[in-house]
Amino acid sequence: MNIGWYLAVSALVFCTGAAGVLTRRSPLVILLCLELMLNAANLALIAFSRMWGNGDGQIFAIIVMVVAACEVCIGLGLVVAIFRRRLPIDVDEMRELHG
Repeated sequence: MNIGWYLAVSALVFCTGAAGVLTRRSPLVILLCLELMLNAANLALIAFSRMWGNGDGQIFAIIVMVVAACEVCIGLGLVVAIFRRRLPIDVDEMRELHG
């Protein structure tokens, strides 16, 4: 298959995630949309790695997956802490994290 197809799917998934981040108010949905964006970037990295015939893109994709896992742990921890304190879950109404 041509690399253009992989990049088209990657761009479609990335745009879906970006639209979700910009339009949704729930922190859990925003985290899921960020995961979509990271997975789209991983798909593009692996496509380019396959095109060039080396494993550098695949190694970098694994590093991105580790960063995504850390992001989910921190994000879910924040959401649970906010939920336990009975604060509003809407990201527009959260003022607890302002400095």
